[in-house]
Amino acid sequence: MGKNWLLKNARGEMKLKLSKIREILSLAAARFIGGIKAEGKTFIAVTAGVAVQALALVLFVLPNRFPDLGVSGIAVLSNYVFGISPAWIILIGNGLLMAWAWKELSPRFVIWTAWAVILISLLLKAFELVPVPVIGDRFMAAMVSGAIRGLGGGLILRVGGSTGGLDIPAVALRKRYGMEIGQFSIIFNTLILGLSFFVVGLESTIYGAVALYIFGIVLDNTTRSFDRRKQALIITHIPDEVSAFITVTLGRGVTRLDGSGGYSGQHRPVLITLLDPRQAVNLKRYLAENDPTAFLSVSDAAEVLGKGFKSWKSL
Repeated sequence: MGKNWLLKNARGEMKLKLSKIREILSLAAARFIGGIKAEGKTFIAVTAGVAVQALALVLFVLPNRFPDLGVSGIAVLSNYVFGISPAWIILIGNGLLMAWAWKELSPRFVIWTAWAVILISLLLKAFELVPVPVIGDRFMAAMVSGAIRGLGGGLILRVGGSTGGLDIPAVALRKRYGMEIGQFSIIFNTLILGLSFFVVGLESTIYGAVALYIFGIVLDNTTRSFDRRKQALIITHIPDEVSAFITVTLGRGVTRLDGSGGYSGQHRPVLITLLDPRQAVNLKRYLAENDPTAFLSVSDAAEVLGKGFKSWKSL
């Protein structure tokens, strides 16, 4: 009887431990799957952005001997001078930078930067086997290169991703020494462009500068256009009707503040809402038809975070 009781007790404890292990594993699996779903858009955006940038580098930058910035700038200069594939310089350079600054980098930044660096290195080697079309107009090549790479970079930045390069030391220097990212980038990139002048000559350096300028414009517009919204401030004689139109017809929230005229002293509610551009047009039409004496101020909101707009989880 004693032995049987001990065996039953041991089996019961074993079953309890196994059930706890299963519960822990199921929770871990659920979190892992949830993380994959949450980062699915990031994976697609980073992969697409890196592929576009790698293609532009092989098709437009290297054949025309354009300079570049950051680690990529060092990579293309090494290719021009020593014939080394840019893939190796980008991979090794970013690896060394991440090893130096890993304490200051967040786990998410490290994971997506590592993926972007590995992917662009592999794609650069693969695209080297692709026949490069000859483009006689170098100015057009510079414009197209800047536009394509700006689009790719914008896709990556929108989801909080990074292709490494100057992002890595910039984060570390800001945390360690308080140096601003812009200040560091200007100093480093000025040195790269100065070296490029002696390697590729004045004409190629100017074309490269044009490409980088277009890159910056397209990058800024890509990152802003997807999240750009309109902030409307409304003073009207029919605040209840306007609020109902915004919430019911437009499907947006509205905040009501107490205001008073600086000259008249009359108390009147002030409505504030955030809309997409098309909804802002519909609001204008509604006020024009129903309260032509209303006051409406519409301004651009570069980014809006919260329910109904960009999710906080996307950061």
